[in-house]
Amino acid sequence: MPIQHFAPPPNVKSPPLSFATRVGDLVFVSGIPGFDANGALPDGFDAQFGNVVVNIKRILDQAGATFRNLVKVNVLLTRASDVPAMNAMYAGVFGPPPYPARTTCVVQALPDPKMLIEIEAVASLAK
Repeated sequence: MPIQHFAPPPNVKSPPLSFATRVGDLVFVSGIPGFDANGALPDGFDAQFGNVVVNIKRILDQAGATFRNLVKVNVLLTRASDVPAMNAMYAGVFGPPPYPARTTCVVQALPDPKMLIEIEAVASLAK
């Protein structure tokens, strides 16, 4: 079964990875930080979360999926104080229930010290 690779947006400087891969009915979305379309990382958590959502939606659209196809989501935060805001915004984007399975971790750091959030996900296109 061939593997389909999804490249980062043109203006985002990315490490050596695919933003997502699809094999069969599964789409694996790499950890997506809050960079905007110009490759800039805004200072605020809300803006970074919004950029993560835009980038994940772009990948899901390219793969023929939606947020409703997500089966597992991993959220990495660098500040525990952002958990309530993340939960509120997450419910608005990934809802209504039932939500995908999810793990949320507060980590010491992400690759760029300004990164406040990163989300990775798995979607199923099975019918």
